[in-house]
Amino acid sequence: METPPPPTPRTEPTDADVEAFKQQLGRPPRGLRAIAHRCPCGQPDVVETAPRLPDGTPFPTLYYLTCPRAASAIGTLEADGVMKEMTERLASDPELAAAYRAAHEDYIRRRDEIEELTGFPSAGGMPDRVKCLHVLVAHSLAAGPGVNPLGDEAIAMLPEWWRKGPCVTLPDEPGKNEPGENESGKNEEDAQ
Repeated sequence: METPPPPTPRTEPTDADVEAFKQQLGRPPRGLRAIAHRCPCGQPDVVETAPRLPDGTPFPTLYYLTCPRAASAIGTLEADGVMKEMTERLASDPELAAAYRAAHEDYIRRRDEIEELTGFPSAGGMPDRVKCLHVLVAHSLAAGPGVNPLGDEAIAMLPEWWRKGPCVTLPDEPGKNEPGENESGKNEEDAQ
């Protein structure tokens, strides 16, 4: 992608954000703390989750990618062997390995600021391998460029998933059923 999506401020989730999450993942959110990044279309694409779910179960994945279009594009990268290639580079490039270890430490620090999960790994395979590009991309989007080198690389390989507009449409969104349009989106005059 020519221009990665810009960092966005962490925000409290609104009712519309929760509804978007439900549509994106097909289930209600669990342990939702904040919207960690917004897609250029305006919808949440990364959420911050609590280190423990409401029932007390540890959930070490602090940043969770929710946009199905981004997730699909990342899945294609994973299927194309990008994770294996990145893991091999970690073993042969000490500078990359050090930067990736720093990303791991950043992830743990951010999670521990909320609640310590002693003995739990960070996520995505950090610090020694690449196990899940979705997590690395989510961390890069939430933390901003320069924090997770492999998340940044994966983002650069992705298409601009937001170009077709929002991945979900909420009933109250501006532009939906503007005055003069019926439920099909056609002008009422044209529908008669």
